Amino acid sequence: MMREKETENLTLLGSKSTVYNSEYSPEVLETFQNKHPENDYFVKFNCPEFTSLCPITGQPDFASVYISYIPDKLMVESKSLKLYLFSFRQHGAFHEDCVNIIMKDLIKLMDPKYIEVWGKFLPRGGLSIDPYCNYGRPGSRYEDLAWKRLSEHDMYPETINNR
Repeated sequence: MMREKETENLTLLGSKSTVYNSEYSPEVLETFQNKHPENDYFVKFNCPEFTSLCPITGQPDFASVYISYIPDKLMVESKSLKLYLFSFRQHGAFHEDCVNIIMKDLIKLMDPKYIEVWGKFLPRGGLSIDPYCNYGRPGSRYEDLAWKRLSEHDMYPETINNR
């Protein structure tokens, strides 16, 4: 259980009056202190119900979005992340733009050592698009990790038989 001092900056966690913004809202994101910044470890979020809008047709796009990061001093609070991802629901952006926006917003928020975002969008018109982006802190071993993971990304794609 988090102590009061550790949660004093969190306004959404435990709130009974949650507002679900229908417009893109990066300002909803909140952080808390990483208790183990000396350790390298992954934190992974899976959002199987991500929705955005095609910026041309206005048709909905559905995806599973996977966010993995190695935190430094700050970590993203999960309820704020959920509300942030929900705010894409009425946002018009191409699939590739969505994953890059998410990654850049989280870099700005937390300054992680490493982060990657992968969107697996359901097909429309018989074609699915699965954009992947990542970032490793420049000048560090995490920059090398980012290149390695990007260059070897999806070398062994999963069998897809449900879309």
